[in-house]
Amino acid sequence: MVSVRLRKAHRCDARRRDQLVRQHGTSPRLLGSLLLVVAAGVAGLAAVSGGPATAAAPAARPLGDIVPAPASVRPGGTPYTLTDRTRIHVDEGSPEARRVAAHLASVLRPSTGYALPVVDDDEGRGGIRLRLTPREPALGEEGYRLESGRHGVTITAREEAGLFHGVQTLRQQLPAAVEKDTRQNGPWTVAGGTVVDTPRYAYRGAMLDVSRHFFTVEQVKRYVDRMALYKVNKLHLHLSDDQGWRIAVDSWPRLAAYGGSTQVGGGPGGFYTKAQYREIVAYAASRHLEVVPEIDMPGHTNAALASYAELNCDGVAPPLYTGTAVGFSSLCVREDITYDFVDDVIRELAALTPGRHLHIGGDEAHSTSHEDYVAFMDRVQPIVAKYGKTVIGWHQLTGANPAKGALAQYWGLDRTGDAEKARVAAAARNGTGLILSPADRIYLDMKYTKDTPLGLSWAGYVEVRRSYDWDPATYLPGAPASAVVGVEAPLWTETISSSAHIDRMAFPRLLGAAELGWSPAATHDWETYRQRLAGQGPRMEALGIDYYRSPQVPWPAAR
Repeated sequence: MVSVRLRKAHRCDARRRDQLVRQHGTSPRLLGSLLLVVAAGVAGLAAVSGGPATAAAPAARPLGDIVPAPASVRPGGTPYTLTDRTRIHVDEGSPEARRVAAHLASVLRPSTGYALPVVDDDEGRGGIRLRLTPREPALGEEGYRLESGRHGVTITAREEAGLFHGVQTLRQQLPAAVEKDTRQNGPWTVAGGTVVDTPRYAYRGAMLDVSRHFFTVEQVKRYVDRMALYKVNKLHLHLSDDQGWRIAVDSWPRLAAYGGSTQVGGGPGGFYTKAQYREIVAYAASRHLEVVPEIDMPGHTNAALASYAELNCDGVAPPLYTGTAVGFSSLCVREDITYDFVDDVIRELAALTPGRHLHIGGDEAHSTSHEDYVAFMDRVQPIVAKYGKTVIGWHQLTGANPAKGALAQYWGLDRTGDAEKARVAAAARNGTGLILSPADRIYLDMKYTKDTPLGLSWAGYVEVRRSYDWDPATYLPGAPASAVVGVEAPLWTETISSSAHIDRMAFPRLLGAAELGWSPAATHDWETYRQRLAGQGPRMEALGIDYYRSPQVPWPAAR
């Protein structure tokens, strides 16, 4: 009797969805709210049907009830349920589609227990089909279309990255238990309808500071996997700072061997060999993330200065540093050997990095005079260009002469002085692109509340709503919206020393940053977002993420 009533409810649910779409069109914000109401209504009917909770299969997650919110959702039609006969079809002769299919199969096989063979089949019907076609220009480099119905799910994209992002949507449409690495009970059902989705910004990043505390290759990979699920596409690695140098440089070997031998608090530190760095870059690329390496200069350089006395103006190497102060170190800007050093480091790092960008830092150079800072940046930016990379610098770069095409990463606060904001906005009007990382919004190392045991609070407390509830296009007064290339959520690690610490501070705030970077402005609504975010709680648990249970979000009760 329960199953009969639920089937009737689902048919009524489908009719109700169709009616809502006809009445209200496809406004993402409104449709998201309506879908949540519909889902709640069906769940309520199941709860009062008189049977035990295990008597009936759960309803499929409403189409589009994911993070980041899709650009366009048209729910309707019969859901598709994976079975032990499901196959993953790719076009014959498409290694790109086959790579994405292999990734999808690796996620689904452990939890479903299904074989899910990947087959070359141009005319395959049923199951899951991944299609790459040049005849979809509107989807761009990262967009996709997902169509779900009785006989299967088809994901179409113009480029491999779009296909990969579509697969992340498919994952989130399935029950959260699909993320577990042991066999789970189904059913594995995807709601019917069509999603057409493209990103708002091309740059959607997260930064991991591996200098204050060192993180191993496997720890970085773990973070990459979680970033990719939410369509983040840039991994910014902060590879050097006062406390440690983390990348091998053949022409200056003591940088890593000595400069990388400690960290905050005096731990053993560490560094990446070139082979290990390439491994990180390749792994990130397999998840369609570009690695953006950062060598911070002319300040934040004590590890380098301690490694080579000749980089100091007085020729005396300072001791290694394990504290957390900033602004006390500087390369010797007026010595030619400094630029030999910079050229060697950038040359070797650029050769290891296939991505377009190289970050030269430039923040908190309090021990460098303004005149020397400008002269330094005027000499260093052409070195970056010489080795084929685009400059990124923290927004203090706008106090010098940003190179043509350079990007400035803004990390100021709401309370940052008007003159500094005006300088950055003027640079943006003159062609400098902006990556927005306001510290009192999306610095992931900021404490959630005064009771948060990890993190810092110099930028204030940053709860989940504050982290999400702002618009990159209008955030910086006087900066044209067209200058904003994206957003990035940095995680500084003065107090962060383990993967568990990363999980607690990055999640769930990283999801909000990912949505700000991907989803259209029309979807931006805290009330609907907090409901969708709550739905990610079981998924994060299934992935082993011990996230912060913000009281601002109606998380489902633990099972």
